[in-house]
Amino acid sequence: MSEPRLADHDLAALVEDWLDWDQAAAEIGVTAAKVRTMVRDHELAAAKPGAGRPQGIPALFLVDGEPVKGLPGLLTVLHDNGFDDRECIAWIFLDADLPGRPIDALRENRGAEVKRRAQALAL
Repeated sequence: MSEPRLADHDLAALVEDWLDWDQAAAEIGVTAAKVRTMVRDHELAAAKPGAGRPQGIPALFLVDGEPVKGLPGLLTVLHDNGFDDRECIAWIFLDADLPGRPIDALRENRGAEVKRRAQALAL
């Protein structure tokens, strides 16, 4: 059987903790409207984790009151490859070819390899 499409992954199972707009805004120190702008500008990504759940942002996307280093650039690369936010989140939280998930590598300041792998998706 083939691998499921990224958009078909259960985000609630992949991502343990989610922040709503207000929680993310409080953590970053901005308004909820600014968080929406950050999502639109691919500084953050948001999706509905499951049916009947509100749109949210993975809590691991934020550290020390700002997006994880390298996340905005990675999101831009993934969007340039045709991914939507849901697919971006699934890719970032799946254990692909890296030792560990891409989100873990980003949080450990090992983002260069993650970005290289994302760029290779276009090939």
